[in-house]
Amino acid sequence: MTVTDQEIVGGDDIEAEAATVETDGTEPDGDDPEEAAPSTHAVFAGDEGSLDLEVRRALVVLMKHRFITSRSHPKEWRTVVVERQTIASRLNDLLLELKVDPEREVAYKRPVTSDTGVREFPTLLHDTTWPREETALLVYLRVRARAEQSRGEPVTRVSQTELLDYLRENRPPSATDQVKEERRAERAVGVLKTAGLLEKTGEDGVFRISPAVETMLPMTVLTELLRWLTVRNESGPAQEEEVSMEAQS
Repeated sequence: MTVTDQEIVGGDDIEAEAATVETDGTEPDGDDPEEAAPSTHAVFAGDEGSLDLEVRRALVVLMKHRFITSRSHPKEWRTVVVERQTIASRLNDLLLELKVDPEREVAYKRPVTSDTGVREFPTLLHDTTWPREETALLVYLRVRARAEQSRGEPVTRVSQTELLDYLRENRPPSATDQVKEERRAERAVGVLKTAGLLEKTGEDGVFRISPAVETMLPMTVLTELLRWLTVRNESGPAQEEEVSMEAQS
């Protein structure tokens, strides 16, 4: 366990420290010999924090985003790698745990669970409900990224046209309102862009698939989502089907 608070100096230590000061010919500051020295990490008036500003920035970015990568936040990613134990400790204080994928260079947080594997603690995070289109695209990105990697491609690119075509080809038969479905498809692409799973490139309408797709969607979850989509696509009348996805923010 890492102790971050300053320890209280005992009486004997105070006397020894005072004797040392007197031999140096200096006077102790203030009337209280137990008065704590000001923090060397202070960045604002009254700051009692004990972390460097760079570490605080990395913590803030981790709290604001579902995940960070070496591409999306290079400076904060380096800080997480160097100060991993310190950042993990601060997140644990908030009942969160730090997860780092060094191979894909992705870091994110998630709620801690009890020894029984059940979430029994309060959490700052929340579950985001994703409709069918967003879920289908998420699965597509995961499968596409894995296929490209198996061919030795370090970066996977995908166009917005490909994504929209994929949704058109995989709509359930009951989805007959074409105008409504096109709007839902456009919105789904926008959601994945906002979530950081689709990264901009220099080419208009073309994106890089974030490496976080594989980290945030392990094979067990992928299998569940594929099953969920199959059932929904074979169901009867079209509904606003949704799946609960844990948001890291």
